[in-house]
Amino acid sequence: MRARNSVVVVTGASSGIGRATALRFARKGAKVVLAARRESALDGLAAECERLGGEALAVPTDVSGAEAVKRLAEQAVHRFGRIDIWVNNAAVGFFAPFLDVPLADFRRVMDVNVMGYVHGCRAALEQMQAQGYGVIVNVSSVIGEIAQPYSSAYSMSKAAVRALGVSLRSELRLAGRKGIKVCTVLPSTIDTPFFEHGANYTGRKALAMPPVYAPQKAARTIVDVALSPRAETVVGPLGRAMALQHRLTPRAVESVMAVLVDGAQLSRKEPAPLTAGSIYEPLPPGPAATMEGGWHGRRKTAVRKMAGALLIGAVAKGLRRILARRPG
Repeated sequence: MRARNSVVVVTGASSGIGRATALRFARKGAKVVLAARRESALDGLAAECERLGGEALAVPTDVSGAEAVKRLAEQAVHRFGRIDIWVNNAAVGFFAPFLDVPLADFRRVMDVNVMGYVHGCRAALEQMQAQGYGVIVNVSSVIGEIAQPYSSAYSMSKAAVRALGVSLRSELRLAGRKGIKVCTVLPSTIDTPFFEHGANYTGRKALAMPPVYAPQKAARTIVDVALSPRAETVVGPLGRAMALQHRLTPRAVESVMAVLVDGAQLSRKEPAPLTAGSIYEPLPPGPAATMEGGWHGRRKTAVRKMAGALLIGAVAKGLRRILARRPG
């Protein structure tokens, strides 16, 4: 499949990975359908996409609603006649000990991160089955492979996204629908506003755990996968290394990851107010409508490489200690 003139739906398009993905498709001449909750952010993004050479349609959408996502698909087809690529990317999350998070917040994360993808896949598949082809790209996370403490709902949701991809690929294969592909992309830590805008009930500022990759890197992977479909793709070398090691020594990697999250992702020096963040409502216009979160992921410097090397070293050291304690 070629990007030029392809019709691409991107959910969660107003910031972060979704915004970077929409812009990358637009640069390649695609017709992008932009979905997110905040109309003002989408309008600005649509104008930017068109300046880059693409066509754009902004459709304000809360993906937790099945009817809203159905309307999104209908508007895409009404405007452009088909759907070639559908990128499920919208997500919310929180940082909190399991018993401290309000149950309503937990449900909301599931509604957006799991049911939102279900709604997107159903809407996309109905159209793609009718036309006989298409690609769905579901954005999961390395956390879908290695669950983390203080992100229980987010970890669950991203694991569910991986399982959904496996199930749909199997069904399509059994049905002989070779023209329709379902792909899963698992980013590592990406420089987006997510850490600032997520709900937080820890009292500690949420930080992006290094090494932090630019959203453009994730977007490049998403576009590449959409054009040359692959079942699962991890973004970032550390994420790939951790995922592989987890399959070999799951308990050891989970133990080390828990320590890293507690020490590197939640600050012990900077407090944070208790907040529901953007779980229920999009944040006001301004920083929320940005691609990056200020973690300097775009800088491919020796500092970032050094952070990655140190983290890999810490993981390896932790694994050796844990394995050394095992009997036999």
